[in-house]
Amino acid sequence: MDDAANGKLLFIVLAATLLAVVAALLMARSYRAAMKRLMSLPGGAAAVPMESAAAPVATQAPPAPVTLAHNRRAAWRVAALLVLLSALISLTGSWLFLAVAMAGEKLLTPARLATLAALNLWPVIPALGLLWRWSRWRVAAALALWFAGAVALLAWRAIESQPLPLVIGYLVAEIGAPMLLIGALCLGGATRAIAPWLLPLLMLLVAGSVAGADALAWIVAHRPQWLMALPAWLGAEQVMLFFVLAPWLVAWWPAKWLGRALAAAYARHWLSELMVLFTAVWGIVLLLRALGAWHDMGLASASMLLPLLWIPLVMLLAPRAWPRTGPRGRPPTLLVLRVFQRDAQVQALFDRVIERWRASGNTVLIAGTDLVERTLDAGDIFAFLDGRLAERFVRAPAEVPARIAAFDLEADAEGRHRINEVYCHDSTWQSALDALVAASDVVLMDLRSFKAHNRGCRHELGVLARAPRLARVVVLTDGDTALAEARADAGAAPPGRFVWLDGSRVDAKRRRELLAALFVADTAVHA
Repeated sequence: MDDAANGKLLFIVLAATLLAVVAALLMARSYRAAMKRLMSLPGGAAAVPMESAAAPVATQAPPAPVTLAHNRRAAWRVAALLVLLSALISLTGSWLFLAVAMAGEKLLTPARLATLAALNLWPVIPALGLLWRWSRWRVAAALALWFAGAVALLAWRAIESQPLPLVIGYLVAEIGAPMLLIGALCLGGATRAIAPWLLPLLMLLVAGSVAGADALAWIVAHRPQWLMALPAWLGAEQVMLFFVLAPWLVAWWPAKWLGRALAAAYARHWLSELMVLFTAVWGIVLLLRALGAWHDMGLASASMLLPLLWIPLVMLLAPRAWPRTGPRGRPPTLLVLRVFQRDAQVQALFDRVIERWRASGNTVLIAGTDLVERTLDAGDIFAFLDGRLAERFVRAPAEVPARIAAFDLEADAEGRHRINEVYCHDSTWQSALDALVAASDVVLMDLRSFKAHNRGCRHELGVLARAPRLARVVVLTDGDTALAEARADAGAAPPGRFVWLDGSRVDAKRRRELLAALFVADTAVHA
């Protein structure tokens, strides 16, 4: 009975993860299609002047004088927080394993605890990869280095000599299955943004299907006459399908409630994008470990999940116990503008630059289909599932100030700032642009592949040149940029406002130059 229950739980985890990945890919595609359709719809009244649209935010206090050095320290603070949390989870999980699961063996000693905790620390690698937006290959390379170190550690600290193939087999079993699930769920574009939020909902639905299948098995075992008559006119496959899918009609309502509760928790900053991903990584590892211990421990194996309690505890205490460093004052706000239809370039720029910026300041932009996988949050996901995506669009210029005022400019508990978007129809984006420029301190404009016929970008350059309070506009260009036309459109700007950088190749050096230029207080600005 216990082994059967363990198998069912394992099936629920695997099936829900697979469904979450598939659902995330389908949802991202549907979301883009819906956005494209809504963006092309006409809005309300004609555009209004910038002063009228942006009046509520034009008088905000100057931003804090944040520099690239401050940003680097803030980014490392977030990374150190993930390492600390991972160490606490690994150490606690290792202690539970030695003290509870292996209680009869009396293996709990400081040396063994330290060795096992070091071996169990490997999930910190995909966690840091998620923070720094590593590719799957880079995560795999880092895991390979850890693997080599783990083999050496086991060879050094082993109680008795073990054959190398046995040691390697143990480590592969330890990280193989969890890493496959983590890679599928968290390391893709659409899956990273969507799948972890859908996973608990789908686990509820799959659990309902398992319960339905169990109910059918119980009924068949008792062989009632009414059931024996059903396959004659329905067919056995239809009966089975009914018992598997019908529970979704019941489970859908708690799943829907759970989704709305997750969106509300995200809106209240009880959850953040990064910590949901971090919890998904460690949750998968500990859940599979608990299921592996089920045969020997039964329900007591659920204790293997207790280390996850460190996450809410540390995130509750972190802002007080580990205060953020840097100058006091309002975090600077960055506006991101770009040439549309250059999805891969803009996404790479987000991964390399904007993710670093978020450690120090807010990011705002006009929503587009090119950055769906980088900007989707819990509110967007569950609004779309509720059929309320259209409500997020600005229908008339008069709605712009309220949308800007509703931006979430508070940092999450780990210290990163969120990305805020304005969803616009074709007839309202200019009013939204005026308000965003008035609310921003610096602008990053990606003009790679810009041509003279890109009228939207040319309008944006003119607005940026005439804006009364912008500190700096950093423009990224390449060999395909119509640079003469771009400079002419920005000609009315005050001296020094525009910084033009060649972005043909955004390597580590260019990324530092970009960030240094964005932090206006930094003296190492490349003009």
